[in-house]
Amino acid sequence: MHKIQFTETVLRDANQSLIATRLPYDEFAPILETMDQAGYYSIECWGGATFDTCLRYLNEDPWERLRNIRKAVKNTKLQMLLRGQNILGYKHYPDDVVRTFVQRSVDNGIDVIRIFDALNDLRNIEVSVAETLKCKAVAQVAISYTTSPVHSIDNYVKLIKRIEEMGASELCIKDMAGVMSPQEAADMVKAIKENSNLRLDLHTHSTTGLAYMTLLKAVEAGVDVIDTAVSCFSGGTSQASTNTLVYALKQLGYDVDVKPEKVKVINDFFKPIQAKFLESGLLDPKVMSTDADALVYQVPGGMLSNLVSQLKAVNQMDKFDEVLAEVPRVRKDLGYPPLVTPSSQMVGVQAVQNVLAGERYKLLTSEIKGYLRGEYGTPPGDVDAELVRKVLGDEKPLTVRFADTLEPGMEAGKINAGSLARNEEDVLSYILFPPIAEAFFKQREAQEQNKVHYTITRSE
Repeated sequence: MHKIQFTETVLRDANQSLIATRLPYDEFAPILETMDQAGYYSIECWGGATFDTCLRYLNEDPWERLRNIRKAVKNTKLQMLLRGQNILGYKHYPDDVVRTFVQRSVDNGIDVIRIFDALNDLRNIEVSVAETLKCKAVAQVAISYTTSPVHSIDNYVKLIKRIEEMGASELCIKDMAGVMSPQEAADMVKAIKENSNLRLDLHTHSTTGLAYMTLLKAVEAGVDVIDTAVSCFSGGTSQASTNTLVYALKQLGYDVDVKPEKVKVINDFFKPIQAKFLESGLLDPKVMSTDADALVYQVPGGMLSNLVSQLKAVNQMDKFDEVLAEVPRVRKDLGYPPLVTPSSQMVGVQAVQNVLAGERYKLLTSEIKGYLRGEYGTPPGDVDAELVRKVLGDEKPLTVRFADTLEPGMEAGKINAGSLARNEEDVLSYILFPPIAEAFFKQREAQEQNKVHYTITRSE
């Protein structure tokens, strides 16, 4: 039987899906060396929502966080999630910013960059793939998996062939909502393996309860790597359990490098952290359970926890089921985009607006308007004509890649960030999240001045 490798997600997607990425560096720093000894193919530890959350909520420099992880993890590949031309933000950025971000990510410790576009518009990942390869990192290109009247295995295989032509190092099926069935996994992995020799990773979530069966059928069909989360941060909207799958696949005779005794130590370390988040309420039991209705509304883990947060913030949790029912309707109107950042946020926020306003599309977010203009790429299917007319009037959506209409951004970013930015990494943080980064830089400066003042006072 062939070798099955594991990507551990507890430092990124598992905690993003369960606790809205609120896991501070100091909480997991003591276990990093053990994680490095566990035998993982890679540790997903950066990208996705970690960057935004570090600056916005955790008072951490995301670049410093990455450097600290790299110091502790010397042997295992560090992996990040990159949204192609979106980088880690929620809009498209100029090519020079994308290239610089990839360069600095690799320079600061990243080995594997999983690159995807929410609409599977490959024009939006060309620059990041090329730059990743130029930096001699692994360009793992992911297709955003979804089911709809306009998505099929044949179309995904055609997409895979084009991705391979781009020079991708590895492939990934990114099933962010956990809607891939065991049969679909078997058929899709088999079809991809018949058309590509590249290493193939399957990323799925436990949201619908399908994950374990889906992963097993994918393994039987020839998948090379599976994404899992250490047991106490698994299940629900997170991934399937690392501990469980290592046990099961070893028993079935697969060649597995992951050491069960190390994974147990890691899990024991995270148990009190899980308990703390449960007690605080940040870990909501709603996102820990199985919800087969997600097979209909296809809401991924991070999006589900965001919907809960939005509705709690306005004291409207009683509208939760109504919002979930509205999500697939909005998605259909937008041409069936896969629900993954940033399209998941756009669809989710619009669904909330529609329900709370009591009228569909009474209020339209700027992101939805940009989507309808073609700023995020070409939708997979036909967009509702009435909605397009409401936003664009007689104007036609873009046919060119939106990034081709943008001026270079690095120099302007340096000027706008001014003296608050100490290096190129700070400039990139500012370009992605201007007000949030600015607030973080000012807080950082104030803390350092207070520290100096405290030190001088003590020495006196």
